[in-house]
Amino acid sequence: MLYIGVTNDLKRRVFEHQKKLIPGFSARYNVRKLVYFELFGNVHAAIAREKELKGWLRWPVILSVAKNLSERRTMLLKRREILRPTKRDSE
Repeated sequence: MLYIGVTNDLKRRVFEHQKKLIPGFSARYNVRKLVYFELFGNVHAAIAREKELKGWLRWPVILSVAKNLSERRTMLLKRREILRPTKRDSE
């Protein structure tokens, strides 16, 4: 299952989903794992993005998330390469 939602407290919301504290989609379909999130400066932008994602078919959403995760992973790997000491640096 794929759940898309908006919250002002991600840590609390993940906890609520994991413990099934809020009845509804996530409790009914046992949605417990956070795989992706986006941060927004204001609630209106977050709601607009939520509506955009909910308007898509499932595969485009999954592909969009996968692309973003892949780009973030690439950025992290590049950053690690920059920060990782080389043999030369340690001599």
